[in-house]
Order: sequence, then C-alpha cells, then structure tokens
Amino acid sequence: MPTLDIGQALPSRQYTPGTVQLFLYNAAIWNAHRIHYDLLYAQHQEGHPALLVDGPLQGDWLTQLLYDWMEDSDELLAFEYSNRRAAYVGDVLTAHGEIQAVEGERITLALQIVNQQGQATTVGRATLRRP
Repeated sequence: MPTLDIGQALPSRQYTPGTVQLFLYNAAIWNAHRIHYDLLYAQHQEGHPALLVDGPLQGDWLTQLLYDWMEDSDELLAFEYSNRRAAYVGDVLTAHGEIQAVEGERITLALQIVNQQGQATTVGRATLRRP
C-alpha cells in the first residue's frame, strides 16, 4: 500500500468542454437552461461571453478524479462541492486534489477545478475510508 502524506497530490485531469459535450450532458440530466446550449441567449439575455459549463458537470469531474484515485477497497464517506466562478466552453479546466488529513483509516481530500488562469471554478472536499 502506498504511503499517504498530507499535501500529496492526486493525478490531475484536464477537460476542454465543447458544445456537444454540454448538449449531451444537459440532455442526460434533463437540464433545459438555455445558457448551456443557446449562445445568443447566453450572451444577449444573460450577459455571458460564451456557453456556460454546468456546475454539476464540474462536480462529476471531481467525483471522477476521486474515484480514479481510490483503491477498490476504499469507501467514500462524504463528498461535497461548490461552484465559485463561471466556466465557459473553450476554457481549459483542470481537476486537482490533495490529501489534507490522514487519521487512521480516514483520509480527507481537498478538491478543485481551476481554469487556464489558475482561478478556482469549483472547490470540493471528500472523506474516505481506506482499510
């Protein structure tokens, strides 16, 4: 079993969401908000420079980052995330995580997605049990 150290980074994942991905994701979750698929509406009615990347999609990416790192015997005990800044089609978004605490079998992780300017768009936290 690998050593777990506070500050140890999880392998990062990079995403560059496009219009097709947004359309398919929003169709799958039954989200009809036009800011995710209607560029003219997003720009002229809501004042955004481009189509917005869903907050729940970014939460799913954090979950994916976490599950890719977890071992088969790990148990996810808690997961939360919060969207902090808009992310747009064409942004390069990178999911990161690091170990915050190790207390016996419990591991606490800080998670985040940052854009190409290094600004956090989504932050999260997870706790898991590693027997």
